[in-house]
Parts: sequence; C-alpha cells; structure tokens
Amino acid sequence: MAYRVLIVDDSPAMRAFVRRVMEISGFDLATCLEASNGAQALELLHTEWVDAILSDVNMPEMDGEQFLRRLEADEALRHIPVIIISTDGTRSRVERMLDLGARGYVMKPFRPEALRAELERTLEVSSE
Repeated sequence: MAYRVLIVDDSPAMRAFVRRVMEISGFDLATCLEASNGAQALELLHTEWVDAILSDVNMPEMDGEQFLRRLEADEALRHIPVIIISTDGTRSRVERMLDLGARGYVMKPFRPEALRAELERTLEVSSE
C-alpha cells in the first residue's frame, strides 16, 4: 500500500530533502504534499487526505506545537499520525510534543533508514 504524506516545514530545502529521503529509503510513497507552516497545513488537510504528517517545530505563523493542538481539537483530523522532525531533541521538547499528540519524533540530521522505520512504526506497516 502506497502512502500519502504531508511535510510541514518552513524551509523549502528541508521539505525537498525529507521528500528525497523518503524516496531513497524505499518507503512506499504514493503522494507527498507540502506546507510551509501549521496554518497552511490545516488548510490543505481540509481538502486533501493524508496517511501521515511529518512536521517541524519551529515555523512562523503557526509552529509545530500550535499545529498539534489544532489537530487534536479537530475531530476530523485528530486521527492522522504526526511525526515531529526537529533539531531540538531535548527531553522536555520531545515529551511535550508527544504529550500534545505526536506519535513519533525524529532528530535532524537523520538517516533515511531512521525516517522510514519511524514512518512504518507509526503507520503500523508490517514488513514482508
């Protein structure tokens, strides 16, 4: 089964990098959508269906924490698993994001295998 993934990051270069990493990792990617912040992602999610969201934390307009709060408050969107991708790996940050509803956390920089493993774990993909 191929998956639809939304990447939320204010850096176009990082969004392109994450997309490329998913492709080279062998993750079964059908479609990759992009948003530059949480507000843009929420707009997109009201018109597009996705299996998972990969989100940065530090973004303008609506950061990752605000984005998670808004997702959790939206009955139609709260089921979508979110994996945080961030340079901030402090215990307090990781715990806060998981408490807000994130289902996974990947530290930048990361290896393709690490991102694929976290996506598959979060989406409960069985290895064949």
